[in-house]
This record gives sequence, structure tokens and C-alpha cells, in this order.
Amino acid sequence: MSDIMTPMPFGQLLDWILTEHKKSGTVFGERKAYVVNEKNNRTIFGRNLETPLGPAAGPNTQLTQNIVAAYYTGSRFFELKTVQVMDGAELAACINKPCIVAEDECYNCEWSTELYVPQAMEEYIKAWFLLKVLSKEFGLGSPDGFQFNISVGYDLAGIKSEKIDNFLNTMKEAKDSEVFQSCKQYLLDHIDLFENVTKEDIEAINSDICNSVTISTLHGCPPQEIERIAMHLITEKDITHLLNVIQPC
Repeated sequence: MSDIMTPMPFGQLLDWILTEHKKSGTVFGERKAYVVNEKNNRTIFGRNLETPLGPAAGPNTQLTQNIVAAYYTGSRFFELKTVQVMDGAELAACINKPCIVAEDECYNCEWSTELYVPQAMEEYIKAWFLLKVLSKEFGLGSPDGFQFNISVGYDLAGIKSEKIDNFLNTMKEAKDSEVFQSCKQYLLDHIDLFENVTKEDIEAINSDICNSVTISTLHGCPPQEIERIAMHLITEKDITHLLNVIQPC
């Protein structure tokens, strides 16, 4: 098995999901689908959330298919894998493999997404579209019953870089991005693949993907730096729903 993550085309993922589900009732090998119980509904960050459960940022929220599998089994809040200015091959050279250290207590020594930042963004937007249509197609819940939370790090200079700034802007409002338009058009062009999803459902998919951000910093990060990052996100990026997590270094 390769240690390099390779994204799959949107159409291939959709075909895989629908074909597998029709043939065996599973999605990416997951056999037990979670169907929402409305009594668990709540509101967080001004949006509906069907269950207060979901994966934290990690390898499990890097690729589209992992996010889909998590949704299928009941996750509704997704902290997407952290992005930072150092990415792709540059980051891969710094990461120990495997990325779990178990000499004493286990912890993940991986940093941020191993994809390039634009690739990571595409994976998240592809997953956004798939969850929207699969929720309706398989009767799992509301297309607006889940939330994505983006994670950025690890210092203010990196977060203000053009690469991360573009990522933040697009995840806040993705309608003009190539990947958003491409996924939407693919679904419209292949509406015949669905039994329960209509053209109106696809047209209604919202493009304001994230309204919350997790600030990811390393141990030893000065509190003043965390405060500066928070103020930048609040005042310059107009993101007021913030979480903070400190990564091991």
C-alpha cells in the first residue's frame, strides 16, 4: 500500500458509492447506516446539527471517501484535516511514517494534511456535495443536518499567506471556485443516477461551506500569537466561531 494519498475524481467516487450500495447495501465497506432521529437535533454556530458526533482532524478527514464513510455511520460534525502553508512533498519529507508513536502513551505525530492545500480544499468540497445528495438519496437525514469545520495553523504568518488565505475565502464562499462549479454540473448532468435526488435539490446546495474555524497551534505557541490569529480571523476574515487545539510537536 502506498503511503501517498491520491484523490479520486468526483464522478468515480459517486459511481463507486451508488454501485456498491445498490449491490451490497454498503458504502466504502460500511455496513450499518445511521438514520437520523430528530430528537437529537440541535443548533451550533447558527446551523442545524443532527448529531453532536464526528471525527476530529486527522487522516480520517483528508480524503473525500473517508468523510463520506464517517457520515454514513452517523458523524455529522467534521473537523477537516488542518492545512498550513507547508504542504505536499515539502511536508511529507518532515513526517514520520507511520504517524502514531506508541513508545509510552499513543499520540499522532502527524501535522497537517499531506495533500497540497488546493487538493485538500477540493477533497472537502467534493465531500460536501456527496453528503448533500447522499443524505437525500439514502434517506439518512437532512442535507443541511451536518457541518464542516476547517482547521488552519500554525502561526499568523502562515495563515495570512496567499495559499491559506485563498483556502479560507473559498471555504467560506465556494460558489465561484472551479471545483464547486464542476461538482454541481456533474450532478446536474447525471441526475438520472438518482432515485430520490432532484435537480432542485442540487440547485439548492449552499456554497457557504464553513462558518467556523479551529485554530491549530503547536505546544509552546505564545498565547499572544494565538490571540493575534484569532483577531485576524474575526476582524479580517469575519469568522466569529473559533475553536483552539494545541498539537504535540
